[in-house]
Amino acid sequence: MADELKWYVAHTYSGYENTVAASIERAVENRNMHDLITEVSIPLETVTEITENGPKTVERKVFPGYVLVKMVMTDDTWHLVRNIRGVTGFVGTGDKAIPLTDDEISALGVEKREVIVSYNVGDSVKITDGALESFIGTVEEVDKERGKVRVVVSMFGRETPVELELDQVEPI
Repeated sequence: MADELKWYVAHTYSGYENTVAASIERAVENRNMHDLITEVSIPLETVTEITENGPKTVERKVFPGYVLVKMVMTDDTWHLVRNIRGVTGFVGTGDKAIPLTDDEISALGVEKREVIVSYNVGDSVKITDGALESFIGTVEEVDKERGKVRVVVSMFGRETPVELELDQVEPI
C-alpha cells in the first residue's frame, strides 16, 4: 500500500489553504483513513521583509491556492478531498488527478531526505559521481541543510574547491 502513496495537488480558493488542510486532516481522522491519506502540506518559505520598524521575518505560501496531499488515490479518497469546502478540484486533466513526480517533490522540498554522512571536515574522500569521478580530495565544508559538501581537489597542480552533493563523495 505504501508504494501507491503519491503526492497530489488540490486546488483551493485563495486564502483557504489552512482551512482546507485542517478540514482534510479532520475528515481523515473521523473516517479513520490514516493508511490512505498520510500527509497534508502547504509549502511555505521564510522571507525577510524590510518594514518601517526594521526587518521582519514572515512565512509566505509558495503556491497560494494549492494544498499538497500524500495519499493513495481511490474513489473514497478522491471524494473525501474533492468534497472538502474550499477545494475546487485536483491538478490534472478533467476528473483525473495527476501525481507529482519525484523530481517535483524534491524541488518543492516537501519531503526531506536526510543523508547521513560518514565524513567530517578535514577527511580525505573519493568523488563517486559526476565529472570529477574517482578524484581524491579533502573535505573543506559540510552543509547538511543545503545537502552540499565542498571538497578541495588537486587538479593540474592546483588546489581547486568543488561543491558537490553529499552523496557524491565517500570516505577513503
